[in-house]
Amino acid sequence: MNQASRKILVTSALPYANAPLHIGHIVEYTQTDIWSRFQKMRGHECWFVCASDAHGTPIMLNARKQGITPEELVARSSASQQRDFADFRIEFDNFHTTHSEENRVLSNTIYERNRDAGHVESRTIIQAYDPQENMFLPDRFIKGECPKCGAADQYGDNCEACGSTYAPTDLKNSYSVVSGAKPVDKESEHYFFKLADFEPMLKQWIHQGHLQQEVTHKLDEWFEGGLRAWDISRDAPYFGFEFPDHPGKYFYVWLDAPIGYAGSFRNLCDKTEGLDFDEFWGAGSDTEMYHFIGKDIIYFHALFWPAMLHGAGFRKPTTIHAHGFLTVNGQKMSKSRGSFIQARTYLEHLNPEYLRYYFAAKLGSGIDDIDLNLEDFVQRVNSDLVGKVVNIASRCAGFISKRYQGMLADAISEPGLLESFVNTGDTIAAHYENREFSRAVREIMLLADRANQYIDEKQPWVLAKQEGMEQELQNVCSMGINLFRVLIGYLRPILPGTAAASEQFLNIGELSWHELATPLLGHKVNKFKPLMTRVDARQVEAMVEASKEDMQQQEQTIEAKTSGPLADDPIADPINFDDFAKIDLRVARIVKAAPVEGADKLLQLTLDLDGETRNVFAGIKAAYPDPAALEGRLTVMAANLAPRKMRFGVSEGMVLAAGPGGRDIFILSPDQGAAAGMKIK
Repeated sequence: MNQASRKILVTSALPYANAPLHIGHIVEYTQTDIWSRFQKMRGHECWFVCASDAHGTPIMLNARKQGITPEELVARSSASQQRDFADFRIEFDNFHTTHSEENRVLSNTIYERNRDAGHVESRTIIQAYDPQENMFLPDRFIKGECPKCGAADQYGDNCEACGSTYAPTDLKNSYSVVSGAKPVDKESEHYFFKLADFEPMLKQWIHQGHLQQEVTHKLDEWFEGGLRAWDISRDAPYFGFEFPDHPGKYFYVWLDAPIGYAGSFRNLCDKTEGLDFDEFWGAGSDTEMYHFIGKDIIYFHALFWPAMLHGAGFRKPTTIHAHGFLTVNGQKMSKSRGSFIQARTYLEHLNPEYLRYYFAAKLGSGIDDIDLNLEDFVQRVNSDLVGKVVNIASRCAGFISKRYQGMLADAISEPGLLESFVNTGDTIAAHYENREFSRAVREIMLLADRANQYIDEKQPWVLAKQEGMEQELQNVCSMGINLFRVLIGYLRPILPGTAAASEQFLNIGELSWHELATPLLGHKVNKFKPLMTRVDARQVEAMVEASKEDMQQQEQTIEAKTSGPLADDPIADPINFDDFAKIDLRVARIVKAAPVEGADKLLQLTLDLDGETRNVFAGIKAAYPDPAALEGRLTVMAANLAPRKMRFGVSEGMVLAAGPGGRDIFILSPDQGAAAGMKIK
């Protein structure tokens, strides 16, 4: 079980400081926290840092709406998020903010080094401009009439009524959401990071074991389309860092946010004696650096970020670990169903370690989505944690406390059984190391079954009634408690709070991995207190109802009006069956999905209809920032729609999607059993 000491830096994607955390966020931070705690438990020097992602136009405008400064908004949001993290047992060694002097200095340094090396270029672009507010407008801050169907109050990227996509300049009678003024076209100079300069380095780097295999395959496909230069600038007014050499220009949030990982560590180094920033971040560093992110931002973190670091003379991460999304009861989190669960709402109803355990029992090393099935959640927590693990201690502790004044036996009565528990530790450790948490959990629960089987066979409650069996009773119960100690040690990265309470009962300090091989002999334990209670399904129901109420209250505070899909977008006039029958709907497999160069809203989809390939442009880019995540999925398309000549090519059909548009647009997927080319009847 011994392993040479390592120096490890662990980072995780930064939470945006404009909204509360929800349980989808908690997946990532739980995963990262488990891995970090495991490394520390193994005796390694491991630092886990994060920060509040504090910049951007949404934060600026939200603060203005609330009548406070962006700094105040960020401080409030950060404090709220840190409370949620702490209550979910997420243990950062440092939690900072991207709006910090450390991050400003590092952002300037990385920009200037890349600029001086020729990796930054300027271009003149045309954007919509609010003449009243004197600010350039993101597409979602522009509304008007759809240029195709004439529907009013449509966003500047797509029409919620007819589904058309367009440029904001195409809107009729357009107006700024910020002021109500009519936007005007205005030129602006923007600055771009030349990602293509790093293509040879990146092609080599992604094949050196720094990414999951499935991620590497996706990146290989993206290389085929060529690497696009990345816009790293925004115009004033903007909440962020001003360019050191271009007054009125600001670093886009996607530049200084990932630099925030280094900024947070810089802040930690300044507070920690002997901790050297360059040892971890300098080029050629032999320390380890691991980064955990969602699969939707892999393009940025696996290409742009490493290139930006490399160009500035900093090290690249050892490994980037991407994970999938969270669904609830098999579906995307929904506000109407109460399955859009904020972190605080969960915490008000349930033990955070229930969710930590359930996530761990589902998480592997891949990028598959995981599902929180609420019924399974109740059953698994009650069966595994309460019925198996905690039950071992509760079945033995009372006898030790009442009969032997809390003293454990001087010897292990079943050394072979204990040895098998200890020896399994290497397998469990390997699963933790490889982020195969679900496999680690399965191994631990198999041991818990064996421990309970041992107690069932020895029947301490029967021994307690038999004269002359006092030593045997102490031996059996001491054995059970020692088995429990090993199990809770293996579970400590997942259940730190329960482990701490167990250590109090066992009358020991914080468990390390290497201590688990040495049993407690002739040792006094404290009086046992319940470590965990069963989950009541009514608690889950109450949480779901509270989530619905939370969303309702939020919507009421925003605008008191009737809203919903049907209210906002009424059903169209009836058509007859013959008209509908003219549409040939087919199941199609998305073979390739990629952004369209020069188009802000479009993805180019290559669709397979069982041998026939179609090229379709779809205005769904905002909802799918990682287009590769769509590849391999089945969807539905109108196959007999006449080809449309667009500025970027010919679109041969249309994929079907639902939702109001922008980020809230969802492509349709058929049920299992459907195959590419099938006619939808």
